[in-house]
Amino acid sequence: MSTLSALVLLAAGCGSSGSDDTSSTSGSGGTSTANAATVLGPVNKAAGAPVKIGLISDGKGPSSDTSIEGPVTEATVKYLNEHKGGIAGRPIQLVRCETQNDAAKATDCGNQMVEEKVAAVVVGQSSVADAAWQPVHAAHVPFFVYAANTASLLTDPTSTFSLGDPTAQVRAAVDLAKSNGLKKVTAIVIDVPPALGSFKADGPKIASEAGVQLTLLPVPLGTADMSPQLQKLAGSDSAAFILGSEGFCIAALNGLRTVGFTGPVGAIGICASDAIRKAVTGGLKGTSIVGTVPFGTDNPSTRLYDAVLSTYGKSVDPNSVTGLSMFMTFSGFQTAVAGLKGDVTPAAVTSAIRSMPESELPGSGGQKFQCSGKLEPNYPAVCLRGALTTKLDDKGKPTDYKVLATS
Repeated sequence: MSTLSALVLLAAGCGSSGSDDTSSTSGSGGTSTANAATVLGPVNKAAGAPVKIGLISDGKGPSSDTSIEGPVTEATVKYLNEHKGGIAGRPIQLVRCETQNDAAKATDCGNQMVEEKVAAVVVGQSSVADAAWQPVHAAHVPFFVYAANTASLLTDPTSTFSLGDPTAQVRAAVDLAKSNGLKKVTAIVIDVPPALGSFKADGPKIASEAGVQLTLLPVPLGTADMSPQLQKLAGSDSAAFILGSEGFCIAALNGLRTVGFTGPVGAIGICASDAIRKAVTGGLKGTSIVGTVPFGTDNPSTRLYDAVLSTYGKSVDPNSVTGLSMFMTFSGFQTAVAGLKGDVTPAAVTSAIRSMPESELPGSGGQKFQCSGKLEPNYPAVCLRGALTTKLDDKGKPTDYKVLATS
């Protein structure tokens, strides 16, 4: 995934590293066979003719490696078929295609899904999701994605469903101020359109409704010393929220300390990487991080994920935020169609997802989702509002997660 796509997708989780090498923060530390059986729950085997569900993933490309999404989904499908009755009681048959971050290949993947007559397409963390979406959408096949990041997907009211809240970063910044009894927050954002988009479009309204003054401070990519831009933030009467690449986070965090900023600091998950822990003067203790999955701590979500991998995906590395995010996405799709009865057609799947009740999103740390098209009036494809937040300890690692307030 490109750096800009990673920013828009919230950098997946909390406490991850930019390269997804998260050996220093495991899912939950492993699950024994006996414990796994308990965590997985009772057996409810799917039977009958299989249902084809597509999986489009970027896989290993020139600028990223999300190839873990494939084997994680294979393990997840085995779990869902064994313990959750598959889809409408029938086993899920996975149809996979990888894009290698190439838009042309993504279009080919979308066409393949139509030709294979899949009932739905599920997509992980893709920087070329829009290209895959176009032929799928034209064929009226439901498109269920980890996080949509283009207007065409987010504003589709018919058959697109996204688990990513495009306003989550704005809400996290505003919540940082409110939860600390402050009336002001400055968003220090890398000066590129994908990162600035929601702060410009949605920020003023969200902040105003919360009684918080939001100041947007765009900083050019590659700025090594942000002290001049951050000088006016000296003191503690405001909160500061950072959205950028690893290098941007380092410059922003060090710049805040240089100018004497003592207020609360928040950031996206990529700002809590191992590289940043080593590079930031004074460490990351107390920094609030926003992400999508509760990685790096022992909790029900990571215990379930570990149980699935220890039972059905023993060769899959459990120490990957991308892996847990993919588990959340595919399990979320199966949860969304839990009420489906009868024939499993694209139209029936779309209808089931649209009419689903509010449900807990598996693997998400307790977040709730519903794909009614009404959660975000400007973005009818959005199925979830908010995200997760955690404070970093004295080692710069996540502590307890909480679901971000959305009102």
